[in-house]
Amino acid sequence: MTTTEDPGRAIPTRRISFAKDVEDLPRHFAADGDLIVSHLMAALSAVFPDGEEFFVRSVRRFRDQITDPVLKRQVAGFIGQESVHGREHRMLNERLDQLGYPTKRVERITDFGLKLRERILSPKSNLAATAALEHFTATLAELLMTDEEVRQSVGHPAVQHLFVWHALEESEHKAVAFDVYRAVGGTERMRVWTMKFLRVGFILGTTVQVVLSLLGDPATYKRGKLRASLRGFRGSAVMRRAMWDRLREYDRPGFHPDDRDTTALIAQWRAELFGDAGVLRSNLTTSAA
Repeated sequence: MTTTEDPGRAIPTRRISFAKDVEDLPRHFAADGDLIVSHLMAALSAVFPDGEEFFVRSVRRFRDQITDPVLKRQVAGFIGQESVHGREHRMLNERLDQLGYPTKRVERITDFGLKLRERILSPKSNLAATAALEHFTATLAELLMTDEEVRQSVGHPAVQHLFVWHALEESEHKAVAFDVYRAVGGTERMRVWTMKFLRVGFILGTTVQVVLSLLGDPATYKRGKLRASLRGFRGSAVMRRAMWDRLREYDRPGFHPDDRDTTALIAQWRAELFGDAGVLRSNLTTSAA
């Protein structure tokens, strides 16, 4: 039976709410009203609620097969965190839908696609997909937590805080689905090829989603606005090779999410968000479990 790489990692479930913070969210909430960043963040938020529910179902299917007590506790923390992520992004999506983004339509499409995948493919294949997509979210989370320019580009403090909180918790539980997959006998071949497929599919799917969202936005057709946004986006950290090289690390034989040690980064953001003077302490509705 394989145990987790870091048995001391705590995965607390924080009951938190951002509902009041997004009430005054403007249509183009990214820094300087940037078109592409606003639509990209909305696109990511749109797939999160049903994606998180898929992750929970995929891991929960194997919960009874886990005998390592440390991993069992981490699975409970993973389920708790992902459930709150889904709830808060669904709330944000409601507000974004009011502002004219197609977030609710994307939620329905995402839900249909993931449930169809579950009917067609095996539970272990869906767990492999969860582990791969968790590497995606952990990579994006690390970028957000380490790059001030990226955080500032998100713009509105409410969206920025919601995504940074999400990033922290993705980093806290980044190895859980992977460890469950490995513990129940998931093969390296399935693990790597699932990521190769999803890496292409996720990028293409997100690109199509952002393009369609932009086409439905009247601001896209204002002279020079989209061109200026494109110029800025091409130079952003999301487009740099380093991030894509980090995603490809997953393909390496013997890879483990904890190969990248983010312990200090997690401690830093736990203190900044939820320490004695943490900026999100007032958003907590109850103490972390």
